[in-house]
Parts: sequence; structure tokens; C-alpha cells
Amino acid sequence: MTKPDVRILVLHGPNLNLLGTREPGVYGTTTLKGINQSLMALASEFSLELRILQTNSEGAMVDAIQGAMADCQGILINPAAYTHTSVAIRDAIAAVALPAVEVHLSNVHAREPFRSHSYIAPVAVGQICGFGAISYLLGLRALAERLGK
Repeated sequence: MTKPDVRILVLHGPNLNLLGTREPGVYGTTTLKGINQSLMALASEFSLELRILQTNSEGAMVDAIQGAMADCQGILINPAAYTHTSVAIRDAIAAVALPAVEVHLSNVHAREPFRSHSYIAPVAVGQICGFGAISYLLGLRALAERLGK
């Protein structure tokens, strides 16, 4: 088996470590571990390598995005609540100039009005939301296509 030549940073934001038990009516019952397993299976179909990180810290997210410049070709990101508040994460994505796909489990545009605004969307190549855990898989497929995989 050949070593994947494309590496993707998968970045999960705050509170996503609680998936499966956190507001299942909004976020579903799939755990973060389950999402990561599904992503790894799909990544192998595209010969992609994933670097996966979940953090509740905005600074750690910025550090991971900046670190991706060294050896990643794209970013799959669910910034969670930071979507609506973090200029720092937005600026980090813009600075590294890697294609990024923003994903959300819920349809953020059908929820509270403040969730409709994303600081990330203008610097991402696309946004996928509202399909539960499948949003991540759709996002990875889109990013793989964008990267020629």
C-alpha cells in the first residue's frame, strides 16, 4: 500500500467532544469517535491521510491551522461556536491559504439568528451544514475533489 500524498487537517471545535450526549435532538447521537472513524474510512478510499484534533480552545485551533501549513494540503473544520465569534480563526485560515471546508452538524441558518453569521465562510471554499454526521463526509468528499483526489 502506498503512503497517502495528501494530508488533511480535521479540526473539531468546542463542545464537539460531547457529541452523542449533548443535545441529541440538535446534534444527533453519533459520537465524535464515530465521526472520526467514518472520516478515516472515507479518507482511505481517497488515499488521504487525516490529522484529527478536537479542542475547546480558540488558541489551540489557531495553532493547529498555522501548523497545517507545514504538511497539510487542506482543512476540514467544524469551528462550532467559534464560527460566529472568532476573527482569529478566520484570519488563520486566510493566512495559511489552504483550501478549507466548513462543516456543521445542524443547519446553522435555520437556528437562532446569531448562528447564521459565519466568520469562516468567506475564507472557506465551501460550507456544508444540516446533514448531521454526514456533513463531515460530504465536506471531506468536496475537499478531496478540490484537491484532485
